[in-house]
Amino acid sequence: MPELPSTVVFVEGASDRVALLRLAERRGRDLGAEGVDVVAIGGAHALRRFLAALDARDLKLAGLCDAGEAAEFTQALDRVYVCDPDLEHELIRALGPAKLERIIDEQGELHSFRTLQKQPFQRTRTLEQQLRVFLGNRKIRYAPLLVDALDLARVPRPLDELLAAVGAAPA
Repeated sequence: MPELPSTVVFVEGASDRVALLRLAERRGRDLGAEGVDVVAIGGAHALRRFLAALDARDLKLAGLCDAGEAAEFTQALDRVYVCDPDLEHELIRALGPAKLERIIDEQGELHSFRTLQKQPFQRTRTLEQQLRVFLGNRKIRYAPLLVDALDLARVPRPLDELLAAVGAAPA
């Protein structure tokens, strides 16, 4: 029978969960073995419902959320790590747009990205904004690719601090 977690980390979506777990793996950590359960809740407003469903065990609760949803998380959790404005932007900033374009190219989607850039509404946006739009419905697929491409010395602060605060790194 698996051990019950001692810590639950709530994240807004599946892509956030994938990114956090992949980063932990890259750092040689197994969050599950450390007693940390990472739960994607499908949006910040579902947090209260998830909290209400927890039993009364003594759990440490933490969260990773977008800046626009920070109030929802900070009202309910003791430890909250906020991505500004969201995790995708944090990863784009850490990687740099050129590296992200190379990843898109490696996935065979650079032509699709260039097509998006030519759309009238996209022409006035910055490259970073265009990349965020492009990642939109591809977040789950690209999350592990972006984390794999990260220089571990340049991990976005919210992810870095969250991993440092939960579980126990291997000795």
